[in-house]
Amino acid sequence: MSSAVETTTKGGRGKPKATKSVSRSHKAGLQFPVGRVARFLKTGRYAQRVGSGSPVYLSAVLEYLAAEVLELAGNAARDNKKNRIIPRHIQLAVRNDEELSRLMGSVTIANGGVLPNIHQNLLPKKAGKGKGDIGSASQEF
Repeated sequence: MSSAVETTTKGGRGKPKATKSVSRSHKAGLQFPVGRVARFLKTGRYAQRVGSGSPVYLSAVLEYLAAEVLELAGNAARDNKKNRIIPRHIQLAVRNDEELSRLMGSVTIANGGVLPNIHQNLLPKKAGKGKGDIGSASQEF
């Protein structure tokens, strides 16, 4: 019995470390690093003081945006019969989504290419149904 007490109370100063430390990301249930975001907020000097909740909130927002882009890019990769996401798939995912396209409107994605788009005036004319459709509009008068 005395050995169990001795393992929890260490000799020396300070409180005994009974439990393992838990990261703030784990407490918040996030994958993105809350501590690193907090450090960047502090060293970036965006404000004199940084609250404890702000890096958690910002990490959650960044994680959500990353998950959204990755899900859409994964769908684009699967549509192109590929297993790996490349910058082209990210470009297609972002530009085809209205809200993400507005958010990343001025962003250039390297090796992303452009959306496939042919202007309506450049497309060939459709074949007419009857004899009345053959002539041009100026000859009708």
